[in-house]
Order: sequence, then C-alpha cells, then structure tokens
Amino acid sequence: MAWYFVPAVIGAGFLAGFINTLAGSGSLVTLPMLIYIGLPPTVANGTNRVAIVLQNVVAGASFYRRDLLDLRGIFILGLPAVVGSVVGAQIAVNLNEALMRRSIGAVMVIMLVVILIRPQRWFQGTIERFEARPTPLQLLIFFAIGVYGGFIQAGVGIFLLAGLVLSVGYDLVRANAVKIGLVFFFTLFALAVFVRNGQVDWLVGLILAIGNMLGAWVAAKVAAEKGAAWVRRLLVAIVIVSAADLLGIIHWLAMLVR
Repeated sequence: MAWYFVPAVIGAGFLAGFINTLAGSGSLVTLPMLIYIGLPPTVANGTNRVAIVLQNVVAGASFYRRDLLDLRGIFILGLPAVVGSVVGAQIAVNLNEALMRRSIGAVMVIMLVVILIRPQRWFQGTIERFEARPTPLQLLIFFAIGVYGGFIQAGVGIFLLAGLVLSVGYDLVRANAVKIGLVFFFTLFALAVFVRNGQVDWLVGLILAIGNMLGAWVAAKVAAEKGAAWVRRLLVAIVIVSAADLLGIIHWLAMLVR
C-alpha cells in the first residue's frame, strides 16, 4: 500500500467505526476502499475483520463503563452466532457473493418497512438484562445472523439490532451495546478462518483499525448521550443506503449520471 493511501484508509475506518457502533453497514465503506488500494476481494473481506475486532474492543469498553453491556445476553446469544460465523466464513473463502448481496438487499427493504411502520418497538424495550432461557427461534435467528456476518460482515449490525430489539426485547441503545459484544466474538472466530486461509493483510488491517477504533469511541459516547430516537433515525438512513448499494441501485444511478 502506497503511503498516501494511509490517511484515506484511516478516514474510511473512522467512518465505518462510527456507523458500525451506532447501527451497522460500515463495511460498505471499508470493503470498497480496501479493494481500491489493491487488495483482492477475498483478502479485503478477511482484512476488514481485523479492524472490526479492535473497533468493538473500544466500543464495548465504552458501553461497559456506561453500564449498557449485558454480558450474560452476549454470551447466550453469542454461542449460536459464533457457530454461524465459522460456517459463513468458510463459505466466504470460496464463494461468489453477488447473489447473496442482492438477497440481503431485498431483506433490508423489508426491514426498513418494519422500522418505519412500527417505530414504537424500537424505543420501548422491555428488558435490560437477558435472564430468560433462549427460545429455539432466537437461537436460529442468531445462528443465521452469524452465518451472514461470517460470510460478508457488511450490514450484519442492522440484522443484529433487529433480532435484539424485535426478538429479544432490548431497547435500541442497549441493543446497540449488546450488538457490539456479539460482533466482537463471532468476528474473532471468523477472522481465524480467514487467517488460516491466508486471506488477511495484517499491516493494512491494523492501519484501518486505527480509524475504526477512533470512530467507535466517538460513536459510543454519542449513542449513550443522544438516546434511541436519534439512533433510530441514523439506522433508517443507513438501511436505505445499504439496501440501495446491495441491490445495485447506487451503481445503476452512477452509470446513469455518466
């Protein structure tokens, strides 16, 4: 990587860390950047996980100091997510991601409708700690999210928020904190799969992580101070942009402008 790409990579990392901590889909910023500087797509996918892991260490510590991190919930819901992430990462090592991107884009459109039609569900969480036994449906949901997170990472935070708020019952701010812990654990295992297959550039990953960690630190403070309403508005905007990107709408508009 040429030296003049370093500020751009750190800047992309900051934006991604900020977006990931408040909602998700920050990898839609970093993955194109990593490919642009010359990494093969598979290596970019693996290298991105280095920054994600370190980003969530910083964000998780910030949420923990504010007593928003439900460690029991992270452990219980994290187990199926970790298993799923290993499966997804193994698939990602050899599989083309184009069809899955389109499918996930369509699902995001459906989620956007849910967020807009039933906004009260995103504010009025009923629990602060996950004390009940997980249901089979909850285990299946977080396993499936883990598979997707292990496969491509981009957008996984949005699916986690949906699961944590609509399935488990957390309010949006606390769900954000729990999401950070879940992403940390299953990304750690997914990263191991990419490392084993030689698809991680450690130097680029650590440079990217500088930006991700700074963005996560700022975002954790913003989330705690602004509350669920502000986070939901950002979530809606991110889902719209992510769905448009995954469905190829942004690329189509860019081609139209040319």
